Amino acid sequence: MAGNKESVAKTLTVAFLVCLVCAVVVSTAAVTLRPVQQKNQTLDRRVNILQAAGLYQPGMDVQAAFETIERRFVDLETGEYVDKPDSYDQLKAAKDPEQSEALSGDEDIASIKRQADVAEVFLARDDSGDLSRIILPVRGYGLWSTLYGFMALEPDAKTIAGLGFYQHGETPGLGGEVDNPKWKALWEGKKIYDEDGDVAIQVIKGTVDGKTPNAENKVDGLAGATLTSKGVSHLVRFWVGEKGFGPYLERMQQNGAGDAGSDAGETGGEA
Repeated sequence: MAGNKESVAKTLTVAFLVCLVCAVVVSTAAVTLRPVQQKNQTLDRRVNILQAAGLYQPGMDVQAAFETIERRFVDLETGEYVDKPDSYDQLKAAKDPEQSEALSGDEDIASIKRQADVAEVFLARDDSGDLSRIILPVRGYGLWSTLYGFMALEPDAKTIAGLGFYQHGETPGLGGEVDNPKWKALWEGKKIYDEDGDVAIQVIKGTVDGKTPNAENKVDGLAGATLTSKGVSHLVRFWVGEKGFGPYLERMQQNGAGDAGSDAGETGGEA
C-alpha cells in the first residue's frame, strides 16, 4: 500500500514539474515573440491599407511605400482634424464610454453599437505631394460576423477607389465572396452621393447594368449571400454618413483636397 502511495506521489510530482516547465517555455516564447507579432500585425495592416487604395504590388517594400501615407485623426462630429497620440486605438476608444457614444435604432445601421468620438484616416500622396487617396477604416455586421476593412476614396471625397476587408467570418463561397477581386473591382468609380448630396451608394440584389437607374451609385449583390450584401451596403452607407465620416468628407469637398478645415497640426505615426 505504501509503495502505491509513493508511486502516485512521484507521478504527480513529475506531472507538476512537466506542467511547470511547459508554462515557463510558453511564457518565455510569448514574451520573446511579442515584438515579432506586433511587427507582423503592423505590416499586415499597412498591406491592407495599400491594397484598399490600389497602391499595393506583390514584393514591394511596404515600409517605403507607406512613407507616402499620412495618418490623421478626425473628430467625427465636426469633421475637423484633432491631435491624438500615435498609440491611439479607435476600436478600444469605441468601447470606452468617455471616448465614444452609444448608437441605437436607425442610426446604427452598421450594428457596431458604439462609435468612437475620434477616428483615424490615412491620406496617400503622389510624388508631387498632391493627395491621391483618402483611406477610411470601416466595419459593420454581415451575416455571421463583423467585417473590418478599409475604403479608399478619390481626392474629390465622393468617388470610391477601392474597398477591402481584412477580417470577417462570413461563409466561404457565399458571403466570403467579399474577398473576391472581381467583386471588389466593381466598387471602383462608384459615387457615394447623389446629385443632392445625399448618401446613395448601395449594394443591390442582382446585377447592375446599363439599364439600372442611378447605376453609378449601385454595386452588384453577392449571389446567395443576401444578408452579407445588405451588411456591406449598410456599413458603407454608415461610414460615409452623418454618424461616420460624413462631416469630414463634406469639409474635404468644401475646403479642397487634403484640407478638413482643422486648426490641429499635422500628425503622423504608426498605422
